[in-house]
Amino acid sequence: MTHLAAATPASRDTTKPPGAGEDADVHASSDEYAARFGNAVGQWMLQAQEEALFKLLDDDCATVLDVGGGHGQIAIPLAKHDRSVTVVGSSHVCAQRLTPYIESGTISFKTGNLIDLPYHDKSFALTTSFRLISHCANWRTLVSELCRVSEHAVIIDYPVWLSVNIFTPLFFFLKRKIEGNTRTYRMFSTWELEREFKKHGFKLERNYKLFVWPMALHRLLKSIPVSKNLEAPPRFLGITRLLGSPVVAKFVRAE
Repeated sequence: MTHLAAATPASRDTTKPPGAGEDADVHASSDEYAARFGNAVGQWMLQAQEEALFKLLDDDCATVLDVGGGHGQIAIPLAKHDRSVTVVGSSHVCAQRLTPYIESGTISFKTGNLIDLPYHDKSFALTTSFRLISHCANWRTLVSELCRVSEHAVIIDYPVWLSVNIFTPLFFFLKRKIEGNTRTYRMFSTWELEREFKKHGFKLERNYKLFVWPMALHRLLKSIPVSKNLEAPPRFLGITRLLGSPVVAKFVRAE
């Protein structure tokens, strides 16, 4: 059962039924996917992502719509920091991992079409979407909708080509062997996304790149001290800023 808090902005009518369209969030919201971050190294990765997110936040980001965020990686930390958070998922099953927060009223959840969001223009101060755009076939439509319902800013994460990801096609079989449930995914250039957001009146304000070495390697090593020692030199030398991935980026309304 899903819940929608009274404080959630009014929904707008859409011509598509709830759940139609993009459903890449179903896998990302599953216990199977969460298990990839269940050990100490996985939690370290999530901590790095969370730190990047909060470096990009400002006081104008009080109300948040997290699109496809049933995994809770963004919604839960934001809610714990007193942000008013609504998660929209493509199916009611995407609410499973958020159930305690939904029942306590900390997080609101709505089932809807991720690429035809059931909200009026500028309904939220901030929209976020993590673990989605690289698996979204209609990613341009997703960007359009994230911008449409945001009054102030959009924060997303994405894998970037200019990184070790460029070797992904060669070593994907190894990545799948290490992680077990890896999906194929699309990589972006920051310029490509800047251009798309610009079409909707948004500009890149800041971004933060997480790792130089592949996340699959860190999972294989299973050692936070070793991973930190691997990542520290390139970050100190500025290499992470150039070649790091994934990227957490904040786009703000240009006007």
